[in-house]
Amino acid sequence: MKLLVVAVGQRLPDWADAACADFVKRFPPDLRLQVHAVKTEPRSKSQADVAALQAAEAQRIEAAIAAHASRGAHRVVMDERGHARSTAQLAQRLQAWKQRGDDVVFIIGGPDGLAAPLRESAAETLRLSDLTLPHAMARMVLVEALYRAYTLSVGHPYHRE
Repeated sequence: MKLLVVAVGQRLPDWADAACADFVKRFPPDLRLQVHAVKTEPRSKSQADVAALQAAEAQRIEAAIAAHASRGAHRVVMDERGHARSTAQLAQRLQAWKQRGDDVVFIIGGPDGLAAPLRESAAETLRLSDLTLPHAMARMVLVEALYRAYTLSVGHPYHRE
């Protein structure tokens, strides 16, 4: 089983890159985590067609999913309107996904969010916080939350209740 985070935005601060890389390397071989960044569609003051920007980013996201996840991977969209999950609930979801054996793709949109068809293609919608997080922070928090859920599910001391 593979976990894949596909996030719009390629330039992250060094601290966010380092934090994500640290958590990625902690996952065991049988539960690999990969983070793949896709290019943000350039924005300009004269460009007001948000749907076109989202559609271009959605194409890049779909290409990344096709290249890095199994066909029929379970899609989870990260969105402020999604369901809140505790660490224990995320650990339970992780165990259920692992039992099914499907790859799981977590999708983080760009500055204007995700195109409606991409949001609708998701099996689940989750939110990380009631707060709005910068993209670098959201990516890092998601990767850490997945690692914490993994450690809880296997009884590793990283997560202490």
